[in-house]
Amino acid sequence: MAQPDFDELIDRTGTACSKWDDMQAIYGVSPRDGIAMWVADMDFRPPAPVQRAVEAMVAHGVYGYPGANPAYLESIRWWMETRHGWQVQPEWILSAHGLVNGTAICVDAFTRPGDRVIVMTPVYHAFARVIRASDREVAEFPLAIEDGQYRMDWQGWQKLLTGRERMLILCSPHNPGGRVWSAEELRQVAEFCAAHDLVLVSDEIHHDLVMPGSPRHSVLATVAPDAASRLVTLTAATKTFNIAGAHIGNLIVADEGLRKRLQNRLLALGISPGLFGPGMVAAAYSSEGAAWVDALVAYLDGNRRLFDDGVNAIPGLRSMPLQATYLAWVDCSGTGMERAEFTRRVEQDARIAVNHGGSFGTGGEDFLRFNLATPRARVAEAVARLQEAFRDLQ
Repeated sequence: MAQPDFDELIDRTGTACSKWDDMQAIYGVSPRDGIAMWVADMDFRPPAPVQRAVEAMVAHGVYGYPGANPAYLESIRWWMETRHGWQVQPEWILSAHGLVNGTAICVDAFTRPGDRVIVMTPVYHAFARVIRASDREVAEFPLAIEDGQYRMDWQGWQKLLTGRERMLILCSPHNPGGRVWSAEELRQVAEFCAAHDLVLVSDEIHHDLVMPGSPRHSVLATVAPDAASRLVTLTAATKTFNIAGAHIGNLIVADEGLRKRLQNRLLALGISPGLFGPGMVAAAYSSEGAAWVDALVAYLDGNRRLFDDGVNAIPGLRSMPLQATYLAWVDCSGTGMERAEFTRRVEQDARIAVNHGGSFGTGGEDFLRFNLATPRARVAEAVARLQEAFRDLQ
């Protein structure tokens, strides 16, 4: 495999790209001189086998209704076993239009309007958006910070239960904190859900993006097998290989009863994979794709170290240790500034579009999230701009 060129600066403007084409309207940051570090996709091309698969479909030139695709299911089975030590049966795999859609299907299938759905905040903002849009209540269970990293606060959370909770959505590895939960923590999540009769949805979309030297990601289904009767695991190739535009994700469900309920909702809503997504996934989940991921993670680790060294040198800013994902979570509370001020410096002075921490729920208010999956030259430029924007603190 040829070495991927992650340093290539690819102009994504004018391609209906949310990350770059929408930043002016949302943040007032022009893509001409700004840096997009908000939407969680990468500024890299996917591995060559994905491009070859798309080119073969285009060369064929007929885009009719897709049928069964055993190669797609087999590629998922192979990837989960070889990369994660998880033996998945093809019949366990259901497909949704990405994992936000998969989360929404779970909420629709297993809860009713007015029910409470637990999320551990701060956490991926789409969870709350889906829950509220479904007329369910978001039950925010705030994470605690210990030694600079998030931990689960079981004692505090017991006091937040009302008896109306029906589901818990776990983000593993955690976005935005970049935490890889330990096997014991995952077992505690499963035990909590069993004790309170909750359906457990484990979103493991970032599971391939674990930094070198960090704890290994544990698949919840493998470390808590007794949870199978209440567990839906969400995975996708889209985050790993930067093919989110394919809008395809997996709901992996060992329990036949849970799976049937999800299948019925997918049928009722007319949701099924398109033509391009399964072919792209099957090409990505391959030995060549695995080698590309290994090179990607090494590159992201270099970006992480560059960013952390530069940002942590600014008094008052602290980047949470990043074990997984490519999303840096920066605590700005040490600056003593109001949120409006440190945000203004990042967006207007440094001209960097970032996610506001408050959108991730309780506990995120003093944070900003930076996407590091971009060529290293941009990361270095972002660090230089941040140091200039906060120069008066140094």
